[in-house]
Order: sequence, then structure tokens, then C-alpha cells
Amino acid sequence: MVFKSIVKKICAAVTIGAVTFSFMLPIQKAEALSLSIGDLIGIGATAYQMKQIQASCKALNYTDEGRKELYNAFRKEYGVNDSPEYNRQLDRVMKNLSAAVAKIDPSINDSPYMYFVSNDASINAACGMGHVMMVNFGTFVNIPSEDEIAAIVGHEMGHGQKNHVYNSIRKKQTRTLLAGVAAAATNASVLTQLAGQVALMNVNAHSDKKNEKQADDLSMDYMLQTDYNPGACAAVMQRFVDIFGKSKGNSILNPSDHPDSESRRDKHAKTLYEYSGKKASAADGLVKVNNKDFCRPAATSNMSGAERSYFVLGNLAKAFHNGQDKYEATVKNGTVMLGSQEIFTPARGDESAEVLAARLNSLK
Repeated sequence: MVFKSIVKKICAAVTIGAVTFSFMLPIQKAEALSLSIGDLIGIGATAYQMKQIQASCKALNYTDEGRKELYNAFRKEYGVNDSPEYNRQLDRVMKNLSAAVAKIDPSINDSPYMYFVSNDASINAACGMGHVMMVNFGTFVNIPSEDEIAAIVGHEMGHGQKNHVYNSIRKKQTRTLLAGVAAAATNASVLTQLAGQVALMNVNAHSDKKNEKQADDLSMDYMLQTDYNPGACAAVMQRFVDIFGKSKGNSILNPSDHPDSESRRDKHAKTLYEYSGKKASAADGLVKVNNKDFCRPAATSNMSGAERSYFVLGNLAKAFHNGQDKYEATVKNGTVMLGSQEIFTPARGDESAEVLAARLNSLK
């Protein structure tokens, strides 16, 4: 098939520095262009190129062969970290989240995710075409909670399930080809360059903030189908604020494509407030129950008090949503419980579990 050779060109381009190509070809003054027969031939060739690159994108996104080629290309390009601990953790997260996604979107069973821990020290994760995903080992080093890693991975799976990267790249390479029409680009090198760019750019070609917001919403939906704490979705955004400061563009992945971390955190907190039946909320490090102060978690050696507060919110939201508030709050092995739901395990600097349980009973 034609796409087989194109897929091989794409994957070869990944390994020869295709990232250095300019994504947009030089744009001529199209409004002043008078088309000659040679120009028309060029347009026809460009349309042909467009068709072929679209076919290659489709192969990478939907065929087992294309997905494996892309998976291998990214492993070679970004490196693979073989830490047993990190790989076991990613295996566990992917297993749990894949089962959760299947409850909402069974199409995942037709295209299971192919993933690996990349050999990059930064906090990052990405899902490209074909459900090919990588999580940097720096994510595991800098984020101590598996729940938060699951929230990040769930966001990327949201992109994957909605084909954000595939759709975005098809639009981008269409604009690229149209920009090249005036140059009557008919030689094979243009196709090779564009194909190589398609392969490398797809890890963060999420297109726009609308897609990012949808992926965030889906991440929360997936987390709510697991045993992970859904408060981790807000907590990890708070962690980015703590690490990078309060400024636009401190988000993971491509900053220009993402809403700021504060707004993403607050959106997740609002979702949990609604999920709790409007009984539990958290903001500025303070957790409230029925709009009354419940607790303000202290900072620990690896987590701010504000970050911890969203974990408390996640537990409370699940407790209220599942009707556990009909039971008394108790203390079990140092942990505040509401029915069978764990709520909060106090650390140094926090009020005692007994005090918090008594307060929760008075507020719920």
C-alpha cells in the first residue's frame, strides 16, 4: 500500500532531525498571484501531496502497523527510561485508567494505548497520534502522588480518545500545504519534510484551549471511575502553581496551548463541589463543609497545605456523592473517616483526627 512507504519515511525523518524543519513553508503573496499552467500543475501536485500526507496520518492514527512504527520512532527519538519503579507505576496507572475509560468510551478497546517512560528529566507527558503516549521520568521524580500522575495521564488520554492530535495535525498540515501552493512545490523533499514534521509535532499538537479544557474534563470523568482521589486533578495544578509561580504558561506540555494552572485548578475544584452535592469546597488552602470551615491542612516536606487541601476535597466529594454522610465521622488508625470513606490523615501541624472528626459531625 502507498501509505506503508510514507509511514517509513515519516519514522525515518524522526531520527534524522526532522524537528528542525520549519512547520510553515514560506507564504507568498497569494492575493497578487496570477496562475500559469505551471502554477496549476503545482497546485495539482500539492493536492496530491495533501492526499498522501493525510493518508499517512490516518495510517499512524488507526492502523496497528502505523501505531507501532510511531511508537518505536518516539522511543528512539526521546529515549526510554528503564527504572523498574517508574515503569511499574505507569503500568498500574495505565491499567486502572484504561479500565475507567472503557466504562465511558469502549472504543479504547479497539486501540489500546502504547506507552513508555521517556528519558527526560522535565515534568511532562504527551499523547500523540495512534494512542502513543510517553511520560517523562522527571514527572515521577517531582510528583510524589500516584493519584496526581494518574490525573496527568488521564488528561492525555482525553486527548487520545477525542483524536485531538490527529485532527489538529490534519488541519495544520493542510494549511502548510496550501501555503506552499504559490511555490508550486512538487518535489519529494517537501513531502518528506512535511511528513517528518507531522511525526514529531504530534506530541503536543493539541490545537487550542478548547481541546485542553475538554481533556481536563475527561480526566476528571476518568478519575471518578477509579479508586484514585479525584481531588488530584486540582491538586496537581496547585503543585504547578507552587513550582512555577502564578503566571500564565506554567502548565505542563505546551504553555501556549493550555489555560493557566490556576484556572484549571479552580475548574476542577468547582466540579468536585458540584459532585459533592454542593456540600464540600476548597480554596486558598481552606476546606469547607456546607460553607463552614472544616480544616486548613499544614504543609508537609513534599506538599503544600493548599495542595493537600484538594485531596481532602476529593475525599469529601466522594463521601457526600456516595451517601456516606449518613454515617458518623470516626477515627480509624489516625485517619478521619466518613462512613467507609477515608477523608484525611493529619500530619505534623494539623489538628488531631479526633478534633476534625468531631467538627465534621457538627458540619455535615
